[in-house]
Amino acid sequence: MMKEVIVYQIDSFTKEKFKGNPAGVVLNAEHLTADEMQLIARELNNSETAFVFRPEQNKNFDYHVRYFTPTTEVPICGHATIGALYAKAIEDQLDSCTITIHTQVGVLPIDIVRRDHDYQITMTQGSFSLSSPFEPLIVRNIIQALGLQMEDLDEKCPVQIASTGHSKVMIGIKSRSVLNQLTPNFDDLAHLSQEIKCNGYFVFTFDSDNEQVLTYGRMFAPAIGISEDPVTGNANGPLGGYLVQNKIVDVSDETFEFIGRQGETINRIGEMKVEVNVADHLPRTIRITGDAVSVFRTVMHV
Repeated sequence: MMKEVIVYQIDSFTKEKFKGNPAGVVLNAEHLTADEMQLIARELNNSETAFVFRPEQNKNFDYHVRYFTPTTEVPICGHATIGALYAKAIEDQLDSCTITIHTQVGVLPIDIVRRDHDYQITMTQGSFSLSSPFEPLIVRNIIQALGLQMEDLDEKCPVQIASTGHSKVMIGIKSRSVLNQLTPNFDDLAHLSQEIKCNGYFVFTFDSDNEQVLTYGRMFAPAIGISEDPVTGNANGPLGGYLVQNKIVDVSDETFEFIGRQGETINRIGEMKVEVNVADHLPRTIRITGDAVSVFRTVMHV
């Protein structure tokens, strides 16, 4: 029997269509198989597509969400979560509320704020973790694959893996012009991903000409079919925890907040607010807040 599903295309971390990070969203995915989800994600060809479906009865959350790139399922995705809950808010004309979603990294609360007939979404991310800094040989291999020189590195920023559920290598550099001119070797990065067990490389800089924006970044994940991701929640969120735990930023109270901007080089500029709750000088809870805009809604027969 043919299945009918509601499909949105949402640009996350922007209010301008064709900017930010595009996500596919399938809202009524209850009867889709994993193979069908993978085929739909490949067809929509966004970096990620989110599939939203109701749980069985007596569950302690509102919805399941699964995430697929064009080539594989991933445990969590920031911009697709923002997009999925934005689409859900539009579809159901929701008031301000909190919705809990079950993902591979746990049950996460998502805050929906309705304002002036539009919505802003805040995602509480999964538990933060930070690996030990890489050995010098691995650092040199990563830097070479990215097309950087060792002297480009920001000396206060160790090269290491940070995660709130979908890990990224954090690489801090000194210059935004160098950031914007990066031409990575994607084959080398994909090969390194197998070695270090991490698919994403987030290169960031504090070289900002806007006092409201702390960091600019770019994220590459060729091992899972993403040459460059426009604006990455699962990079900017963990970046906040990384900055706090490494004492790269001064945290004068229990919360560290900043704006991270991304997508400048590929003309998909977007930004998000990152909020890190701190206890005993360590990151405890990380939340990202972003705008979104609907590009289209359609019905697909599978």
